[in-house]
Amino acid sequence: MNTPLDSATSYTVSELRQQAACCVPQAHLAIHNLSVRYGTKTVLNGVSLAIQRGCITALIGPSGCGKTSFLSSLNRLVDMVPGCAVSGSILLDGEEILTPKTDVLMLRRRIGMIFQRPNPFPLSIRRNLDMPLQEHGFKDKADRERRIEQALRDVGLWQEVSDRLDAPALGLSGGQQQRLCIARALVLEPEILLMDEPCSALDPISSGVVEDLILRLGGRYTVVIVTHNLAQARRIANYTAFFWTQNHVGQLIEFGACEQLFEAPVDALTAAYINGIRG
Repeated sequence: MNTPLDSATSYTVSELRQQAACCVPQAHLAIHNLSVRYGTKTVLNGVSLAIQRGCITALIGPSGCGKTSFLSSLNRLVDMVPGCAVSGSILLDGEEILTPKTDVLMLRRRIGMIFQRPNPFPLSIRRNLDMPLQEHGFKDKADRERRIEQALRDVGLWQEVSDRLDAPALGLSGGQQQRLCIARALVLEPEILLMDEPCSALDPISSGVVEDLILRLGGRYTVVIVTHNLAQARRIANYTAFFWTQNHVGQLIEFGACEQLFEAPVDALTAAYINGIRG
């Protein structure tokens, strides 16, 4: 079980970045030769990298280069797309997840997903968090209430909504809705959080709040985030993967420590992209 975040403590951005940097150099997910195809069209080919435990890994690159397909493969959400085929290997703590025997429901409990646009259920704030708990077999109401409160505290929403938990979730602001969606993932106490441009639909202030939240999650969770905001990737990530399209197929061009990739990229294409020459 993950240790609760100290949401009552005030951190500076510098302290949050330092906290996020303290990740363990141990592969949580090991991906080898991963390819994704929709029907006859290959969108991602031959991707190999390791996602380090407790670290924040940013996926950058232009639209259409396979970042979201890669992300959605990590908890097999691509299984829900008709005609999608995934090949290669994804090891979660050394165990292959791309096999028919994988318990996909349990996999998605261990690896949660937060999408680009806030997508709360058209239900109450409480029901948004209680429903996934019930679906995953949590029968004890007191335990569910504890988990709901802790998840809301972790995302900094408890003080804002504790007196209106039965109010409609769609009545929250955009930034609050996105934090609620993050809480909905956290309530199941996952190990890994996948985030597909979680700030892109938010105003700058709300985006900053969510970004600081992601920094607080680093260390406690393994976070993989797709972002088109290079400055954001540079601010929050421990590792960065740069994707590009070659012959209309997504490829991993370069992967490494964030500072190294931005300050001294190995590939000329990476340098051109991060300097605004390409992309």
